[in-house]
Amino acid sequence: MSHPHLDASGHRRTYTLIGRDRLPFRSSTPGALGGHWRLRLYGRLDCPSARRAIARGHYVRYRVFFRDEATAIAAGYRPCAACLPAEYARWKADREGTPR
Repeated sequence: MSHPHLDASGHRRTYTLIGRDRLPFRSSTPGALGGHWRLRLYGRLDCPSARRAIARGHYVRYRVFFRDEATAIAAGYRPCAACLPAEYARWKADREGTPR
């Protein structure tokens, strides 16, 4: 049985995440959310839109990961409309200054 935080050779696996300061850092735990650094959006790791783009050979090059939603927001990213529709609607309403 393999350990989820060890690689095939038994070494501790590390992950690169983006912090609130928009800079990458190494973490012993994987990110909870994925994002696209050029589009500045974040979403669930199982986002159907991101999975389709990855399957077509896109997105991976610009993929970033975040520990949590607060970190993604602090780094200047917006929620994905496809996998986080309620969060996206709040973000859009706040941005437009319209009541929710």
